[in-house]
Amino acid sequence: MGRKAKKDMQPACCDQTINLRVSNCKVEAMVSVDERGQMVLPKELRDKAGIKPGDKMVALSWTKEGEVYCVSLIRADYFMGMLNDMLGPMMDELAVKK
Repeated sequence: MGRKAKKDMQPACCDQTINLRVSNCKVEAMVSVDERGQMVLPKELRDKAGIKPGDKMVALSWTKEGEVYCVSLIRADYFMGMLNDMLGPMMDELAVKK
């Protein structure tokens, strides 16, 4: 996945500053955690999100007052693009200073 313009990037739905009534977030499914700590994303959601076996996902967590209150998944390639968008300009600046 190529680099995305910052204006195209949506904040995570767990972002504390977002009013959930007007954001792009919505409840997609209720999942259970089994005794081994595994969860299953419903097929309808996997299909809708284009998630296939072997796809890599990054698990992000948000904390408040020392407790995790939100866990979110993001595609690894999209996450790496976001990092590149954030760190690329810093790396370019460092290269110029050398």
